[in-house]
Amino acid sequence: MITTKDIMDLALKLAGINEVPCDSGIIVEGENIKKILFGIDMDTPELLLAKELGYDLVISHHPHTGEPDINFHNVLNRQIDKMVEFGVPINKAQKALREKIQNLERASHPRNFDRIQSFAKLMNMPYMNIHMPCDIITENFVQNHINSKLSDKPKATLNDVINTLLEIQEYQKSPIKPVIRVGSPDDYAGKIAVLMAGGTNGGEKVFKSYFEAGVGTIICMHVPDDVRKAVIEQNIGNVIVAGHMPSDSIGINILIDEMIKLGLEVTSMSGIIR
Repeated sequence: MITTKDIMDLALKLAGINEVPCDSGIIVEGENIKKILFGIDMDTPELLLAKELGYDLVISHHPHTGEPDINFHNVLNRQIDKMVEFGVPINKAQKALREKIQNLERASHPRNFDRIQSFAKLMNMPYMNIHMPCDIITENFVQNHINSKLSDKPKATLNDVINTLLEIQEYQKSPIKPVIRVGSPDDYAGKIAVLMAGGTNGGEKVFKSYFEAGVGTIICMHVPDDVRKAVIEQNIGNVIVAGHMPSDSIGINILIDEMIKLGLEVTSMSGIIR
């Protein structure tokens, strides 16, 4: 008999972490799970749909309710460890992230954190979200793929990086493709950092810290225009945006494949490219 906890534990195992991140959680617990409706953004309409179609559980990738939504800003602290891994001093990493974390905390404070949570409880529909674990799975997969194909090519260009990303099926199938947002196709990529598992984009100070530590190209899911403009003005690094929905789909699909192996029936929707 598979429970919501079993599914969360599976996601943690695949991500290589031991604790549920504060941007993920089980909102309404469920037991004897057999049929799952899984999407990147699952709100009240999707809960109604799942009830109507006889699903046992709704899984959202992004947090939209409860403590995972309120505490989302805290997951950005994981980016400190990632920055240190790429050579950024830990004190510099902390300071580069501080403003972004504070901005997110202020933005979350006035939200109606109970709307979807109470809806799911009243419907008695098991509901959970799995955010960072899936993003870690994506980040590791894409970084390993890039390293395996380009680590022995010191003069790999941004065009080479794009072509390497397009070998991954989620990017192949997506209507949006990986794009160069800072740099030109013939520019050398240099050291490549795949940054997809820190809650959200860290901002211009974080990007600059990576570049000053020796990273030549950052691959991310998305980048705001103000960050893109700042990186262009810095003129020390490149940025490739791989795409939000296809990147999210990579980690989600790896999790779904393992869930299917357990005998679960999983229907994907709401942005998952499968």
